[in-house]
Amino acid sequence: MEALENEEQTGSPRMPGMVNWGTATVIGVFAGMLYGGSKEASASVSKDAEVMLKLGSTPDKREQYRLMRDAMEKRFIRVTRGSIVGGVRLGMFTAAFCGLQNLLAEKRGFHDVYNVVGAGSATAATFGLILPGSLRWRVRNMMLGSVMGAAICFPLGWLQLKLVEKANEQRALVASEVRDSTE
Repeated sequence: MEALENEEQTGSPRMPGMVNWGTATVIGVFAGMLYGGSKEASASVSKDAEVMLKLGSTPDKREQYRLMRDAMEKRFIRVTRGSIVGGVRLGMFTAAFCGLQNLLAEKRGFHDVYNVVGAGSATAATFGLILPGSLRWRVRNMMLGSVMGAAICFPLGWLQLKLVEKANEQRALVASEVRDSTE
């Protein structure tokens, strides 16, 4: 049903196993926000210990209240900033990966492991290139990202392809059962 609607909207049929990059990007943004926020929240534990030491050495209640309020505000800002930065980074990575994967599948005319490998390699190389550092360091990161992206994405692409095949088999089995029960 969704494939038919997609075909009517875009004019091209959606191949099985193709990732909806919009949904994947939104999920990537939220996952990045959770990761970035939790990383910053756990990193600020040592800073909370410093505030507690200051509280013990300050007898004035107003000063203690001000110290606690300042510490909570700083922690909130750190966690919020970590959430936003993590969400943007993982969201951009997810959007680039899924967009490239869909572009490769559309241009090649079929969906296979090499679409996933190419998208992973190109995305990791691009993000390796935009890391800070000298030009030599960036080229090194780009080459390393390309190789690592391909190495990680090959088994993941194979797994995705096998899961799509299994889902298509199950879909055909259910469709034949429904067709047999209506006759």
